[in-house]
Amino acid sequence: MLNELYAEETLIQIIFVTGLIGGGAAWLTGRAIALTWRPFWHMGLYMGLLGAAVRFVHFALFEGTLLAPASYAADTIYLLALGALAWRMTRAAQMATQYYWLYERTGPLTWRARPSGEEIAPKHGPITR
Repeated sequence: MLNELYAEETLIQIIFVTGLIGGGAAWLTGRAIALTWRPFWHMGLYMGLLGAAVRFVHFALFEGTLLAPASYAADTIYLLALGALAWRMTRAAQMATQYYWLYERTGPLTWRARPSGEEIAPKHGPITR
């Protein structure tokens, strides 16, 4: 199956370009989209462009096929999965940190509304002058 997707690249090239370089860029992109409070659907646009960039790197550095729809789709799906994971982790941290009086974190990817009437400790100590 891997030979059908990446006919001209070796496993090391795939791991280096798609896995490390593309995956790192996807992680940082997903995190940046969440930190700027953009909606999740922006991930599709950015990961589509990043998938094209990864295909170009395969082509430019290792003489892979530039217009390979199956390889592009596999790269983009992988990048979208990593970007989505980073987006969700960042959003869960944002919700629990910035709105600590409303939400509490329930896991690395989730948060929930605080029960009403629950005592909330102040985020910072008392202000002294």
